[in-house]
Amino acid sequence: MTALFSLPVIRLKPKANARAIRHGFPWVYADELVTDRRTQALAPGVRAVLEDAERQAMGLFAVNPLSKIIARRLDDDPGAVIDRDWFAARLARALSLRERLFDAPFYRLVHAEADGLPGVVIDRFGDIAVVQPNAAWVEGLLPDLTQALCETTGVTTVLKNASGRTRSLEGLDDASGVLAGQVPDAPVPVPMNGAVYLADLTGGQKTGLFFDQRPNHAFAARLAGQGGHVLDVFSHVGGFALAALAAGAGQARAVDGSAAALDLARGGAEASGLADRFTTRQGDAFDVMTDLGAGGERFDLVVCDPPAFAPSKQALEAGLRAYERVARLATPLVAPGGFLVLCSCSHAADLPKFRAACLRGIGRAGRQAQLVHTGGAGPDHPLLPQLAETGYLKALVLRV
Repeated sequence: MTALFSLPVIRLKPKANARAIRHGFPWVYADELVTDRRTQALAPGVRAVLEDAERQAMGLFAVNPLSKIIARRLDDDPGAVIDRDWFAARLARALSLRERLFDAPFYRLVHAEADGLPGVVIDRFGDIAVVQPNAAWVEGLLPDLTQALCETTGVTTVLKNASGRTRSLEGLDDASGVLAGQVPDAPVPVPMNGAVYLADLTGGQKTGLFFDQRPNHAFAARLAGQGGHVLDVFSHVGGFALAALAAGAGQARAVDGSAAALDLARGGAEASGLADRFTTRQGDAFDVMTDLGAGGERFDLVVCDPPAFAPSKQALEAGLRAYERVARLATPLVAPGGFLVLCSCSHAADLPKFRAACLRGIGRAGRQAQLVHTGGAGPDHPLLPQLAETGYLKALVLRV
């Protein structure tokens, strides 16, 4: 146990919602904390004991005076020692869940606050793990985390991906690198939903692949029907298209602005034995959908899985207009009785707002739709019930 007097102490203001924090809310916002000169002088990532306004200890928190989230819960025990053994215990708990859920070691191993490692994302690709350390507290502890990760899971390579948007908000750099092992010399094949995807773990988006959409890929794949035609817009490495082909769709076309992503999608189609039914088109998604609509093309299943148009509250209104435009352009491409899947990974756009924007777009396209299913992220992306942000992914499946 760390002697409590050796740690800094931070204190909530009387108006702060101490009850919510005691009941599991993992963050303290800057306007909830007494930020005197001593607190403001704390180095980003330092660990401190949080007290309520009555000076009762509430746990061990990581402090970053540079961030609006000024403190993040690390442990209910204010005397906890954050070392290799502490990381190993958290990782073992996370691993036990994933091993019950998946037969093969391809999944999100750590989903930040929901797995007790605030700001830390770890995706596993067989014997390779990709870590996104998006909070200052963990940056100096990466050696301990890496050692615990290798010992607990058996991975031999650990890569650091520093491209996360929140790193800049935490005052961190964007320098990625290798924490253990060696950089893979080729994209990594990932089996999911009967297809094989190729993940670029060093040059691709995020950690290389979006595991969160796995159950939505599977659900949508059933709707294309045997021999159906599929359009996968904002396709990245072909997530929905390849799953649909593996389930029996006749043809699938992937649209993305990234030539590199489409190269990986074609490689995945070849590895899956689906290349003869798979085509790609590079270009701006809005322009391509406009062009396809003008040409009168129709598909049995149309999927739009764009990047986060509303990553913050400031971007919410513009983001909702973008989602409405996506729906308006995609809807005419759906054959009568066909299906439309509209997705959002925006934290700021909650489900009711996103759904309303999509329905406006469908209405402006002159069509009507049934909402058949609402999906979220897979179970390897568990939700922390007290933190709505962990439920960021939304997928609307509509019959048009």
